[in-house]
Amino acid sequence: MKQVKAVIRPEKLSDVHKALSCCDCYGGIMISEITGQGNQKGLIQAWRGEKYEVDLIPKVVIDLVVKDSDLDTVIKLILENAYTGEIGDGKIFVYNVEKVVRIRTKDMDDAAI
Repeated sequence: MKQVKAVIRPEKLSDVHKALSCCDCYGGIMISEITGQGNQKGLIQAWRGEKYEVDLIPKVVIDLVVKDSDLDTVIKLILENAYTGEIGDGKIFVYNVEKVVRIRTKDMDDAAI
């Protein structure tokens, strides 16, 4: 099993979530709003003629745990639906998951996803 953590633009969340919902590759999803800084290093904004720098950019993190066999499908869907071609599109991180336990039923591993 793998944990997929995708950091994407907030405006792409709807597209990514809709695509993931159609693939039936996961049992649950967690979505968090964050602020952060990557290679982009921030933006220069203007308000009432004054320029100011925003160094922490709003992003969304999508977390889900998938079976190894579904990993490539999930990554492909995120890549296709989060892409704008501009700097700041985000990143996808993949982690190994040793064990999953569903508390209510005590199902374990693949059955708990």
